Amino acid sequence: MEAKQLVHLAEEFGSPLYVYDAQKIQSQYQRLENAFSKVGSLRINYAVKALSNISVLKLLKQFGAGLDTVSIQEVQLGIMAGYTPERIIYTPNGVSMEEIEEVAALGVQINIDNLSILEQFGTKHPKIPVCIRINPHVMAGGNSNISVGHIDSKFGISIHQMPHLLRIVENTGMHINGIHMHTGSDILDVEVFLYAAEILFETAAHFRELEFIDFGSGFKVPYKKDDIQTDVEELGTKLSKRFNNFCKEYGRELTLCFEPGKFLVSEAGYFLAKVNVVKQTTSTVFAGIDSGFNHLIRPMLYGSYHHIENLSNPAGRERFYSIVGYICETDTFGSNRRIAEIKEGDILCFYNAGAYCFSMASNYNSRTRPAEVLWHEGKAHLIRRRETIDDIVHNQVILNFEKEEVHN
Repeated sequence: MEAKQLVHLAEEFGSPLYVYDAQKIQSQYQRLENAFSKVGSLRINYAVKALSNISVLKLLKQFGAGLDTVSIQEVQLGIMAGYTPERIIYTPNGVSMEEIEEVAALGVQINIDNLSILEQFGTKHPKIPVCIRINPHVMAGGNSNISVGHIDSKFGISIHQMPHLLRIVENTGMHINGIHMHTGSDILDVEVFLYAAEILFETAAHFRELEFIDFGSGFKVPYKKDDIQTDVEELGTKLSKRFNNFCKEYGRELTLCFEPGKFLVSEAGYFLAKVNVVKQTTSTVFAGIDSGFNHLIRPMLYGSYHHIENLSNPAGRERFYSIVGYICETDTFGSNRRIAEIKEGDILCFYNAGAYCFSMASNYNSRTRPAEVLWHEGKAHLIRRRETIDDIVHNQVILNFEKEEVHN
């Protein structure tokens, strides 16, 4: 989207504001489809946790996506968005058996990553098809917070526990219809991912009633100019060939599944904020905006990089700024950034704000959360209104501690 369009949206809907470009989401979806066009059966399940607005879910449904969910609430959002239970996979971690059974009763595909839960579920519900999440012990990403396939991860059933896993399946007589892995975000090396895929193929060969193999996701997107990103075209060529060969060895065609979140929506998102104050100190020039890590926590939580541009003065003389928020503790979006000269009232844009940004927003400092807008077919559509103080207190039960006057 162009700077003038984004500034206009900030003027129309106020700031701070999240904006999502539907065309970019679609082009990313089609890019992944094209990369794996040689696979007989492909399913792309969007990872709801990245951005869970119902309108975005409905948009992805139009493209043919299924959903990857991690909570019963995400399952419920998917059903509200019009997805049938068969198009949803549920991959929780550390949840209660009651929640898993509640989701299973809806007809959603269950994915289990724990031997204890697998045995309990298989004993009680041996006829319900189950997918098994394997931990391949492969570090495919560069950030330990979001890489979840390594040996110290809490996710998945270790490949070293295969004898125990197979014994549970045999003893319960349960139906295993899928094998799954997820290495986490920021896959840096296609060959490392393919190595993990081989481990998954070896695991899959133990089960004769499979319908699909799910390779998770974690495709890295670029955050700055010339940044490294996952070569999905190379991955598509190499993994498709290996997958098709495995299907021949297995004896029938299986569905290849992916669960992209960040890959589909990250680059489609823009976070717009207004500059409240420009503050010169003895060593730094701060640009303080009308937002904070309550709206965009990733830089403080992960140390993630978001390119920042001054939309109000894109061709201005560049200076160095630290962009900070209004939260009453260290609240930094970017330090010592080279940005076109900033004045109070200017609109700044944070790029790559589509994934894990609004979905991780909070009401910290009792601040309200921003509005969300979807730019679709040349028009702006409000898909979440800006919160008010009424939203913050809506679920509070307010006690009255004032003593009533006593009249004689």
